[in-house]
Amino acid sequence: MSGGARLLAVYKIRADTDIAGRCKGRDLDGRHSISIAVLTDNQDDVALINGTLRDAGHAAHCHWINNPKDLGKTLSAENVELLILNCDSYQDSVRQVIKQKDRFNPEVPVIALQTEADEASIQKAMANGACDLVSIGLKDRLKSVVTRELRALRVERALNSTIHSATEYKKQLKDYMQSSASAIALVEQGIITDVNDAWLSLFRSASNDEVVGLPLMDNFESESQAAIKGALIAAIEGKWAANEKLIARSHITSDDTNEVHLEFRKFSFDNEPCVQVRITPDRSSEEPTKLVHDALKRDPTTLFFHRAQFLDRIKKRLSRKPSSGTHVLAYVRVDNFSGVLEKVGILNSDEILAQFAEVVRKRMHPRDVAGRFEGTALMVLLERGRVRDAEVWGKQLCKNIRNRTFEVEDRSTNLTCTVGVCAANEIFSSLEEFVAATIDAYNMGMEAGGNTAMLSESADEDSKQKEFDAIWVKHLKSALMDDRFRLAQLPIAGLRSDGIEMYDLLVRMLDEQGNSVLPSEFLPAAERNNMMKNIDRWMIRAAMDFCHESEADRVFVRLSRQSVLDTTTIAWMEQEFDDVKFDCTRLVMQIPERDAAKHIKQTRAIVKQLRKMGVGFAIEHYGVDQERFQILDILKPDYIKVDGELMHTLMTDPDMQKSVEKIVRAAAERDIKSIAERVENANAMAVLFQLGLDYMQGHYVNEPEVVLQATTASNRVSLAELTAAKAG
Repeated sequence: MSGGARLLAVYKIRADTDIAGRCKGRDLDGRHSISIAVLTDNQDDVALINGTLRDAGHAAHCHWINNPKDLGKTLSAENVELLILNCDSYQDSVRQVIKQKDRFNPEVPVIALQTEADEASIQKAMANGACDLVSIGLKDRLKSVVTRELRALRVERALNSTIHSATEYKKQLKDYMQSSASAIALVEQGIITDVNDAWLSLFRSASNDEVVGLPLMDNFESESQAAIKGALIAAIEGKWAANEKLIARSHITSDDTNEVHLEFRKFSFDNEPCVQVRITPDRSSEEPTKLVHDALKRDPTTLFFHRAQFLDRIKKRLSRKPSSGTHVLAYVRVDNFSGVLEKVGILNSDEILAQFAEVVRKRMHPRDVAGRFEGTALMVLLERGRVRDAEVWGKQLCKNIRNRTFEVEDRSTNLTCTVGVCAANEIFSSLEEFVAATIDAYNMGMEAGGNTAMLSESADEDSKQKEFDAIWVKHLKSALMDDRFRLAQLPIAGLRSDGIEMYDLLVRMLDEQGNSVLPSEFLPAAERNNMMKNIDRWMIRAAMDFCHESEADRVFVRLSRQSVLDTTTIAWMEQEFDDVKFDCTRLVMQIPERDAAKHIKQTRAIVKQLRKMGVGFAIEHYGVDQERFQILDILKPDYIKVDGELMHTLMTDPDMQKSVEKIVRAAAERDIKSIAERVENANAMAVLFQLGLDYMQGHYVNEPEVVLQATTASNRVSLAELTAAKAG
């Protein structure tokens, strides 16, 4: 046996051992095994190549082929990754080998060997299809060429696999879109890139060519575009909740209501971030009987409930406490409607009233309910955090109506309206009294010249209020003494990032039976009777306990006007913080904009002291008097909370959006973080995202949750001390 044959025999023994130890192409050391076909008449070439590759760190498994007829069998049976051809000792030429190899696996590279390889022979071999030509004696170059070609092969295979997967994914996505009953569009940077047949049908388009390449916004009315733009941005940044729906209005859909519900989902398409916009079919169309019954309950002009239906609903609403805040009744009427009749005519007057009602509807909260009360008068039961919010709502409605032109056929007119507002209260013994007080507030507005919103403040109510306040004072003192106050947390969510854990802390009170009493019921009485300072101090102590028991980074606590004006407030806080070594940077004190502006000197003094302690400062309910930025320069808050009342019309009012955007921009220029109050739905969140706000809070984020069921007495002075003579 020749030396080459003996070497080959040894190689075969080693190869068999290697094969036994391999699993899925890897050797015992975990290295990837290379399957190589060596085309040569000389067995010694196989051993030479195997040894060379092992020296280079490759676990080679060689298949010796000395007959061109065996090449096809080997390529079909084995996963060959490389062909090495000895041009000096093989029957077929490079071109013939390439031709035979391509029938089985075109991507497998061929490396040619030759006793001596010069530039001309290398060029000729590569021209015939070889990847390279190597001199047989240059082992190092052979190592380099093999390593290079194997890497290129695997990269090519990975790329082809990725392309294949992407192609399959596109096909599956296309099949899913076409088989779905929902209308689906793919959107990149606001531009539609693909739609399914259901989308074409919904938007009355003949083919993809009519839709693809156009902005998504073109399908929707202007009042919905800010929310849609914000939702697209939120989806791309991963801030759009799964299955959350945005309500939008389209002027070209086949739905008579023009209202559609959009879902947004981010995914990657062709390595680009893309948003899938999905519109689920309206199931209400399958229930015509229900729609007919609902239509019979509504006035055909305003689309609000008939008077009887409206009164029945508000009776039920008033019989139970709102989830938060208070119920407020608003009486809304167009001023001088007889003048409108003269301008547009009797037959067109209903259309003007319908347009007026539509403006009112757009400014309503989802939980609000409205009815056509009498003639041209509308009545709306609002659910708001405070009575002042309802008054602001009325004033904003008056302003919006005043600045709008109403058109019908070839005629146009301008309107004004007057709004009477009255809060639900125990002083009213019946719905009749409640409605009468609301209409009285409207009459006061008319006496003041109309075109305004007026809050009910009758003398009779004032006397009754004092009687109820006397009762509330006793309840408040008793609750403080018996430790029946509770702390509730309302999470503040990041619109840009979730890196900071923040909470707005609220107060709840329990009555003697253990039932929860909403702040809207007891806080107004506490404010009128100089008891807010006591509640503020309870809140600050409870906030310290909350920080001790949680990992909150920031907690927001309200400071009332009474505490701002009380010169002992700061000294008391310093003593409390020192007693428990409290980390003051976790606390943010917030003061309403109206109180801060009215008492600017005292507010600035208390803010200065808060900063020395490390306590943050926020202005809440900011923006009622829009674009008043001087207060930001004077007080330099860390945060502003954009007034929640602005949220109710933000989705559909472009002027309001511009005002809020200006507020946010002014805050950002001063390095002040902005927080939106009372965000109730996905539409509001989407618009806020588009306007650039930093944070949001409200029922859309989470309902307030009671977190401290009982106070910790170990680090507190008795709460009885807080009910000193000032409350009496």
